[in-house]
Amino acid sequence: MPDLLRDTDFIDRPLMARGKVRNIYDLGDSLLLVTSDRISAFDVVFGELVPDKGRVLNGISAFWFDRTRHIVENHMISTNPAEYPLGLDRWADRLAGRSMWVRKLDMLPAECIVRGYLEGSALKEYKAAGTVSGIPLPAGLRQADRLPEPIFTPSTKAESGHDINITFEQLADLVGRDMADRLRDASLALYRDAAAYAEGKGILLADSKFEFGLLEGRLVVGDELFTPDSSRFWEKADYEPGRAQKSFDKQFLREYLESTDWDKSPPPPPLPADVVEKTAAKYREAYERLTGATLP
Repeated sequence: MPDLLRDTDFIDRPLMARGKVRNIYDLGDSLLLVTSDRISAFDVVFGELVPDKGRVLNGISAFWFDRTRHIVENHMISTNPAEYPLGLDRWADRLAGRSMWVRKLDMLPAECIVRGYLEGSALKEYKAAGTVSGIPLPAGLRQADRLPEPIFTPSTKAESGHDINITFEQLADLVGRDMADRLRDASLALYRDAAAYAEGKGILLADSKFEFGLLEGRLVVGDELFTPDSSRFWEKADYEPGRAQKSFDKQFLREYLESTDWDKSPPPPPLPADVVEKTAAKYREAYERLTGATLP
């Protein structure tokens, strides 16, 4: 098993941003994204590392970027460290499998979410108001019910804390009506393609989040794509509306944490070894079933 990666101090380039999981380096007109094995839940990063998590997230994004190029242009240039600029190939052994060289985009100030099933914050709003992002839904829906049609439910990008769901009209006020239409259409097209593919692999794509930017005026999808960190994947064979579903993401970790007395504020509690390993197993299974490949 490859070494675990907590941080990227070995890279002698200026660090542009350090996210909960990924470190981003500015290479001029491009970026280097390095995906660590850090894990977060409830917006808190834990001290433990999850084996293979970085390689799973990087590999799944690369798979989907390749697969969906015909739908929407994306920012990926290469995942082969030998092709990276500025001498970054000298760290090829540490960057292999967990890094991506990408085009720099002028990112748009919104998260684009498509939901095909009723879960999460959408379920909370539906129970309270019968709507999701202000969109009326049929009465009587249960937790995890499939929606009549996938719906586009944007949110703001929060610098810290939770993103805030907004209506389509609020998105149009934020980015303009034409751009809002383009974002909705691209998001729905990506979701429909991926949901149909995943279902053929015995996995339901409940919802997913996208980030878009502009490159010379063209709409380009960036960040990550259809990973277990940006999407809810459920086991189709076990699907049963009216309850929480078996998932291929860190929902297992969240459910464990909900069973503790942690108040969801830093510092996080230590994670038992079996929770870490079961979380790692969920990520590996998602990678293998979706891509048809085995982690090297």
